[in-house]
Amino acid sequence: MTANTIEKTPVTLLGLGAMGTALARTWLAAGHPLTAWNRTPARAAPLAAEGAKTADTAAEAVAASDLIIVCLLDDASVEEALADADLVGKDLVNLVTGTPAQARARAAWAEARGARYLDGGIMAVPPMIGVPEAGGYVFYSGSRALFEQYEKALAVPAGATYVGEDPGFAALHDVALLSAMYGMFAGAAHAFALIREEDIDPVAFAPLLAGWLTAMAPSVHGTARQLSSGDRTTDVVSNLAMQVAGVPTFLDTAEGQGVSPELIAPYFALMRRRLDIGSGDEDLTGVVDLLVRKG
Repeated sequence: MTANTIEKTPVTLLGLGAMGTALARTWLAAGHPLTAWNRTPARAAPLAAEGAKTADTAAEAVAASDLIIVCLLDDASVEEALADADLVGKDLVNLVTGTPAQARARAAWAEARGARYLDGGIMAVPPMIGVPEAGGYVFYSGSRALFEQYEKALAVPAGATYVGEDPGFAALHDVALLSAMYGMFAGAAHAFALIREEDIDPVAFAPLLAGWLTAMAPSVHGTARQLSSGDRTTDVVSNLAMQVAGVPTFLDTAEGQGVSPELIAPYFALMRRRLDIGSGDEDLTGVVDLLVRKG
């Protein structure tokens, strides 16, 4: 073991699925002493050949390091894996995808057992881990002191972005961004369906679609400003009344092309509802207000 390795933060990693293995290899490559555990021991064998220590039980792995990274299947797996572990004085970083409510409950659970807690939301797929130019990063929320102490180690696999002391904020940011992604996928699916039965090459159409979505993406800044200010009518280019008037064209085109409108009709219905109770001079930001259930 070199002096450089000794200076690096020791890490315990629980969970060696595709993401866990990618994380493990990145920490090992950066010289961090790594102890790994997986429910199926065979998955740990390749990492042992690369320099990781392996543990027979999660409790044994937890005992090996102060910094414990959890990358298991779900929230229930975390509780099960750590049932017999001594967490007193440990720093627990949970990278399991879950809800904000689960993160807050898990933080209270960890703190009751004597551990500091940090929740994480990974905005990357395994091939992006350890590849800075790929742009992957992880949202973290919870103990600020824990994050600041281990920020350099946490940033080794992917960028580390702290979003607040509320343990649920990392999960909330994660799900919010992924929800927007799926909304984009829905719109793209509808667009491809419209041209599917025509003599239009989808490969040739794809750059046009990608370029248009890229050009429209900055509109989120205007939405954010309007939500922050409460003013829905400033700097409006295409107002709500005009856009609602155009809805029949989209629905008629879908019908004419033999395409179900089920991916876009709900949004159009919200636009109409907002026009009924708001101002035609607004932008589309008012739709956000309709989605938020009050009380």
